[in-house]
Amino acid sequence: MQFSWFVPQAYPKVALGKFLHQQGLSRTLFGKTKYHGGSIYVNHHQRYSNYPIYPGDQITIAMAPERDSENLPPVFKPLQILFEDEHYLIVYKPAGLPSIPSRHYRHDSVANRVKGHLIQVAHESRAVHVITRLDQDTSGCMLFAKHSFAHALMAKQLHSQTLEKTYLAIAKGQFATQQGQIDQPIGRIAPYSMQRMVHFQGKKALTKYWVVQQYPTGALLRVALLTGRTHQIRVHLDWLGHPLFGDPMYGPKDDLLDRQALHCVRLRFLHPFTNQIVDVSAPLPADMGHLLTALAK
Repeated sequence: MQFSWFVPQAYPKVALGKFLHQQGLSRTLFGKTKYHGGSIYVNHHQRYSNYPIYPGDQITIAMAPERDSENLPPVFKPLQILFEDEHYLIVYKPAGLPSIPSRHYRHDSVANRVKGHLIQVAHESRAVHVITRLDQDTSGCMLFAKHSFAHALMAKQLHSQTLEKTYLAIAKGQFATQQGQIDQPIGRIAPYSMQRMVHFQGKKALTKYWVVQQYPTGALLRVALLTGRTHQIRVHLDWLGHPLFGDPMYGPKDDLLDRQALHCVRLRFLHPFTNQIVDVSAPLPADMGHLLTALAK
């Protein structure tokens, strides 16, 4: 896979390596290109990172071949695709299907199915790059990159919060305000435990929420994640006194839903290769719709 740039006329005089870094090529990816079968050219001549570049130069990078992970076997099962081009793939993850394999679910996950899809469409690389994960029992949009450069560029948007992730959640109780922000650190409840809690020694976590509809015993919320901690929405809303319906880990058991009422409804980002906005939504799943109907009675 190759990528090319022309150095703009007003561009300052810099070395090749710095120019590529400014285009989003990380040092790690630069090293993989340099030492694992890739090549970097200036005006069709192979050059090193300290080579000086000038306005009008054509810079081309031929990425090193990506290794196919033997620990991720392909699975050729249905995959609902919401968006796809040569760089990115957004799929719908149903509740109950893990994002990635685990010791309890070794043989099927969204990542396994994405690999099967890449094989079916004869994509150049079969490496699976997960950008956004969802808990096993959370439904909605999941974003994958189709190559390592696309992954690196989108990781920057993820860390700078310009990749927008919006969730719909159904939480218990009456909310006193129509919107709020939860700024509380999150850490493990015990070493090696999957369960998290608000803890002063935890990592910074920031969640914003808006009440879409208030019901007698619960509320439909629109939630935005400004950080990406494990179980962040579930932990923060439980800390606030409004655990999600159906969440066996962070709230009292109820019979209205057999999984946490959480759905990634929208992903929105600036496509780093086309400079176009990608805005993808996934409709509310039937089980959460049935819960809202029950709460309205």
